[in-house]
Amino acid sequence: MARRPIALVTAAVLFLEAPGIVAINAVMAGFLEAQSMSLDGMDPDAMVAGTWGLGIASGAALLLCALVALVAGIRDRRPGRLGRGLLIGCAIVHGVLGAVAVALLGWPAFTFLVAVLGLLVLTLVAYGKEDDREADAPEEVPAPA
Repeated sequence: MARRPIALVTAAVLFLEAPGIVAINAVMAGFLEAQSMSLDGMDPDAMVAGTWGLGIASGAALLLCALVALVAGIRDRRPGRLGRGLLIGCAIVHGVLGAVAVALLGWPAFTFLVAVLGLLVLTLVAYGKEDDREADAPEEVPAPA
């Protein structure tokens, strides 16, 4: 099975996506700062800081998910409970963003987000319950003579 290459490609894509998300949020923060407009009386500086915070937190989360996939690919073992939870959360976010992106950004953005979603799901499924059954299977003991 091609588990290891799938996990490594997933990690590489997530490593490349993380700085892109930070850059997109940096551009949005720049627009907010240049316009200096408030939204329902909210401080514009708070909105700029929130945009930067969201960008940095999203980038860090993507890097963490990429690290989980990379470790799974290198070790060729399924991620732990926390790692699987991170990858599942990342897959859910990509699915929701893909649904929103098709209306706002068009089909190329949707295609990219769904491709990443597919890689995340493939990584999770490739390292499924089947591994546990093989690893925990008791060795056959020869019958007594």
